[in-house]
Amino acid sequence: MTASSRSIAKAILDRKKPGQRFFVAIAGPPGAGKTTLAGELCDVLNQMAAGSAAILAMDGFHLDNSVLKTRGILEKKGAPETFDTEGFAATLERIQTGNQDVVIPAFDRKMDLARAGACVIEAATGIIIVEGNYLLLDRPQWAQAAVPYDLSVFIDVPMATLEDRLIRRWRSYGLDPVAAKARAQQNDLVNAGIVARESRSADIIVS
Repeated sequence: MTASSRSIAKAILDRKKPGQRFFVAIAGPPGAGKTTLAGELCDVLNQMAAGSAAILAMDGFHLDNSVLKTRGILEKKGAPETFDTEGFAATLERIQTGNQDVVIPAFDRKMDLARAGACVIEAATGIIIVEGNYLLLDRPQWAQAAVPYDLSVFIDVPMATLEDRLIRRWRSYGLDPVAAKARAQQNDLVNAGIVARESRSADIIVS
């Protein structure tokens, strides 16, 4: 548990009204630590009140490799156009407007695919932590996919740090050093640049 997760939890509880379903966006480039921060924040909130928070990860809406291959963009996997933004938007709307459990997908990094029906956000869950690269992206398709987030967080990490983390990530998945560096530089860091240049301002910046 970090100081960031504690301070963000306090900001949420200070803003959240009784009975309100509160949406938090945690955005940032690949390798910034979004998943880690979202998990820590969810744990902090659920320690305060069991079942009060849940996570919706944008990565669960990755298009399958077979679809990306058909479209000729498999090598760009992870770029803004390689996600099911309409499905993501529809799921957010169901969570926002519904009063029943919502089944959501999750991305399995080791298998490199999204698993349908992997998690459930229960109707009683009051705080939804949404995490992903492009949540604040100022492009029409992504702006239309976003709910009016009650609190937005952006994780700002230097490119050199991101590169080191991403290379280590790909090495952990079995790529050799040359392939891991190429994957990080030719895809992930390109997307990191898009996130850095084109994201809207956030309420909280985590450095």
